[in-house]
Amino acid sequence: MRMPLRTLNRPPELAGVIEAEPNQAAPVALKNGQHVAPPPVVTEEAIATGSGAPRASSVTVEQAIGAQIRQQRKKLDITSAELAATAKISPGMISKIENGQISSSLSTLTALASALNVPIAALFAGYDDRSDCSFVKAGQGTVVDRRGTKSGHIYELLGHSLGSGMVVEPFLITLTGEATAYSAFRHAGVELIYMLSGSVGYRHADKVYELQPGDTLFFDASAQHGPEELISVPMTYLSIIVYPKE
Repeated sequence: MRMPLRTLNRPPELAGVIEAEPNQAAPVALKNGQHVAPPPVVTEEAIATGSGAPRASSVTVEQAIGAQIRQQRKKLDITSAELAATAKISPGMISKIENGQISSSLSTLTALASALNVPIAALFAGYDDRSDCSFVKAGQGTVVDRRGTKSGHIYELLGHSLGSGMVVEPFLITLTGEATAYSAFRHAGVELIYMLSGSVGYRHADKVYELQPGDTLFFDASAQHGPEELISVPMTYLSIIVYPKE
């Protein structure tokens, strides 16, 4: 004999609440017959940093000095052995200093600064507590030469990074009616293109994307890329290139 089904009356305070299965998210309330998604989970890390990026790690004075010495040495295009010979310090000591493994004496730092042809204060630049900030007024960016300049591409540098392990190059790029297509760019890092005006067929690797104002393209810059079809000129777009400092 089949037993009659019983109807369970839900208490008024639970009306409109969906019971969650085990190991599922918390119950979701109903509003006007529609499911209401729970608020997004905001971690303490995101609150502290203002984004999903991790907290900035602290750098010791030994690490900061070592990084500056390595950077200045590479600017001069000399090896650590050549620097050691000029400063009259053993190559092994140079390696430990550049890797931030030891604290150097004032006489050692003076010898290194002299060998690098920089003031000794320059070796402490990476330990400066000031934050990196660059401000450029409208129309006052520095016009620089890049590989696309010969094709009539105008590059206006909008800022620069200081003392960081990463290089950030923000450019405002303008292509006038006299400009020609050039899609053979290749370089380290990543690049973001944000279209401001005009229209372009922008190549990345084996694909061409038609970019119009408001469109964004973010890509690995080691692959071939660049404006391949100038659909509507003049055009302007923001290019932000990020790559590790050697």
